[in-house]
Amino acid sequence: MKQYILSIDQGTTSCRAIVFDKSGKSLGVGQKEFKQYFPKPSWVEHDAEEILSTQIDCIKLAIKDAKIDAADIACVSITNQRETTVVWDRETGKPVYHAIVWQCRRTQAFADQLRDDTEMIRSKTGLVPDAYFSGPKVRWILDNVPGAKEKAEAGKLLFGTIDTWLIWNLTREATHATEGSNASRTMLFNIHTMRFDEELLRRIGVPASMLPKVLPSNANFGNTKAELVGFEAPILAVLGDQQAALFGQCCLQEGMAKCTYGTGGFLLANMGERAKLTSGLLTTVAWQLDGKKPTYAFEGAIFVAGAAVQWLRDGLGIIESSGETEQLAGSIDSNEGVYFVPALVGLGSPWWNSDVRGTIVGLTRGSGKAHFVRAALESMAYQITDVLEDMKKNGIVMRELRVDGGATKNAFMLQFQADVLGIPVLRSSQSESTAWGVAAMAALTAGLIKNEKELADLWQCDLKVFPLIDRKADYHGWQAALKGAFAHAEALR
Repeated sequence: MKQYILSIDQGTTSCRAIVFDKSGKSLGVGQKEFKQYFPKPSWVEHDAEEILSTQIDCIKLAIKDAKIDAADIACVSITNQRETTVVWDRETGKPVYHAIVWQCRRTQAFADQLRDDTEMIRSKTGLVPDAYFSGPKVRWILDNVPGAKEKAEAGKLLFGTIDTWLIWNLTREATHATEGSNASRTMLFNIHTMRFDEELLRRIGVPASMLPKVLPSNANFGNTKAELVGFEAPILAVLGDQQAALFGQCCLQEGMAKCTYGTGGFLLANMGERAKLTSGLLTTVAWQLDGKKPTYAFEGAIFVAGAAVQWLRDGLGIIESSGETEQLAGSIDSNEGVYFVPALVGLGSPWWNSDVRGTIVGLTRGSGKAHFVRAALESMAYQITDVLEDMKKNGIVMRELRVDGGATKNAFMLQFQADVLGIPVLRSSQSESTAWGVAAMAALTAGLIKNEKELADLWQCDLKVFPLIDRKADYHGWQAALKGAFAHAEALR
């Protein structure tokens, strides 16, 4: 009996594949890193063909690790790094340029040219003009790769985020498609009509012929080809990584929220079937199930969370591993007035300021590496609190926060987060919330899981952290540090 789900989890620095059973148990994992390209400061690229070959290797490794017969895989699911942009030749299947990664800031000048259209763009897409999103990246490729614009206008080029690129290749070019959660990150997609928008396409300069078809998140996206991955099975669910984690954390009701702490930090709150818009937060499609209205989410996108700790390790060399940070942060009773605003690539939600740069304030002769480490961990919690405060103003009543990601192993950070938020923080016992989220959606589609209630009953937490200390004074200090960072950026204009 076909009873397993093969979940593809394509991330920013590595490809992964996991074989799950219908209870969410991980039976086998394949994971491999791939090369990061930094051709200029603040530019980030990937080789899309390397991503594909690495992902195929990971699929085979996961099946081998699970010790199952590949013929018993009932369905496949895909979750992916969002916004990362691939443009390829329709006839040859070859990318015309490296994939431009979501982190890449090369298109900020073009995004700034769209500032006068901010309200139009927000009203249609739920987004703000920023280099983060896919549309400007497509425009950059068309403007800068010789012959690309002419080929695109002749209908010879295709665009896709990483989900679309994988679907196109795994189905042997049978399907050029995406779904709402990924499409809503392009800045080309109207989240109310659930269609790519002609006015946005004209303004940003992307021919409609390049665009993938938008299907429900739990559609049948086509079958994997046995000659590529060793088995044939339908791809029955696709979600962007943060929306997949929201589904995997079973935040299926309005007001439920999750935060993923990775390189960045992403707080998403389910807002139900009505898309609300606000200036500080992104409004995104969470998912759309076949035959149903879309479910929307508020999203706070923090560009630097775990990356702040990586910077302490790799940039400054003051720690050897992230595992040291919990003990170091707890070795002092307070931050002693030291705050780190980790605007190493500007600030995302709720500020959306690409000019501000990282600042450290409050240093004294007695400040040491423990202060730097504690300030970095605290900055994760403060930024998430900034987002939650904005969500409160927009009607989201959050009674708890479900969390996942690498930083949730750090007990100091989790306790500090609960203290600053003033609500319980629940860490999921499912350490693979993203990969499991989209796998669970595929399992529902395939009938391996009966309904959403059965899915919700599978969710468990392995740690519940309650607020212990009033952190209002600490949070006030953070806001003062923010003001200083903004003032510095303004003075340099």
